[in-house]
Amino acid sequence: MEYFKGIEKAVYKGKDSNDAFSFKHYNASETIGNKTMEEWMPFAMSWWHTLASGSSDPFGSAAATRPWNGKEPLEASKMRVEAGFELMQKLGINYFCFHDRDLAPECKSLKETNEKLDIIIGLIEESMNKTGKKLLWATSSLFTNPRYMHGAATSPYADVFAIASAQTKKTMDIAKKLNAKGYVFWGGREGYETLLNTDMKRELEHLAYFLSMAVEYKEKIGFKGQFFIEPKPKEPTKHQYDFDAATTLEFLYHYKLDKYFELNLEVNHATLAGHTMQHEMQVARNHNKLGSVDINYGDTFLGWDTDMFLTNIYDAVFMMIEVIKNGGLKNGGFNFDAKVRRPSHTMEDLVYSYIAGMDTLAWGLRIADKIIRDGFFDKFIEERYSSYNSGIGAKIESKSTSFEELFDYAINLEEKGLPSGNQEMLEAKLNQFIYNN
Repeated sequence: MEYFKGIEKAVYKGKDSNDAFSFKHYNASETIGNKTMEEWMPFAMSWWHTLASGSSDPFGSAAATRPWNGKEPLEASKMRVEAGFELMQKLGINYFCFHDRDLAPECKSLKETNEKLDIIIGLIEESMNKTGKKLLWATSSLFTNPRYMHGAATSPYADVFAIASAQTKKTMDIAKKLNAKGYVFWGGREGYETLLNTDMKRELEHLAYFLSMAVEYKEKIGFKGQFFIEPKPKEPTKHQYDFDAATTLEFLYHYKLDKYFELNLEVNHATLAGHTMQHEMQVARNHNKLGSVDINYGDTFLGWDTDMFLTNIYDAVFMMIEVIKNGGLKNGGFNFDAKVRRPSHTMEDLVYSYIAGMDTLAWGLRIADKIIRDGFFDKFIEERYSSYNSGIGAKIESKSTSFEELFDYAINLEEKGLPSGNQEMLEAKLNQFIYNN
């Protein structure tokens, strides 16, 4: 069965193309710097938003027109496997990502659920062997079932902690079986609504123990993929323990887990935390923890996780600057954790959306490469901090001075004006790079 009828494989036709099913900027084999676009941007299809969600939102049930609508749950799951691999083939996407519960229906018992899951995993493995597509990362859905209403690893109830551990073990076994490049831990409900009923210290210690057991099991089964943690500040809980990149890194350092984990950062989560994605990526990069990226975009007029396909060129440029300076995403990739708008309900809309997102990042990559090669902004920043290259500044930089020496130096200084930060000039220069491209 063909799910995306009448749609041929998308190809690069250049920025002047009027073909909506063609790439205007993404040219997989084109070399930018020392890598091809495909190497810089290992794109991944998200199983949940693309195949399983049905375009539902917090205010309405599924509205998407899909061939599997109304089918028996396991049959619908099988059809999604076929549709997903067809979509990846037609878009030239090499990877996919999933939560365990995206793949197969959840049943009354864990045993029955795992049996259904194994059926779908068998079909996915067959499709991977036929097409050469790969699993970027897997994760467990430890937030959808009502048992996780108080959290999973941070639940006040030990039986829930045990079930979450069993579910994670199963998904890690699947990740190893499918040779996943990584495994993501996202604390869907690992947080709290009120401290009136919460022992925060105890919950954080339970979470750290849960992750340490995962590390131990990873080594036991010989899973070679990278572990990631995905920060999010709020939603569904009022306060998530993995609030942002800095908070998550502090947690990892405190519990001596840092050597085992990198960060999987999401654009919309950065917005919810009150940060730019560039900020989050630079925090991670400064700690050598920039692992993988969930590509989407949040509507700044809405205070929730809208997960739109990224079409904002400024975000794309800033993100790709960080990726280039990081030498690429060595252990991760670009997962389109994005969904079509609810009124965009056709199968064609899925293709339009992915092409728009892939083109935006490719355009951002082209501009970011020119910015870095030109060196204008790097030179400006270097000059701005040049007072630390000699004299008392060099002593501060090398941490070889003291309050007493700095007091003696400062007491004789004459007050003088400071240079401008030139923000508006720099922003205009950025526009020049973008729109003269």
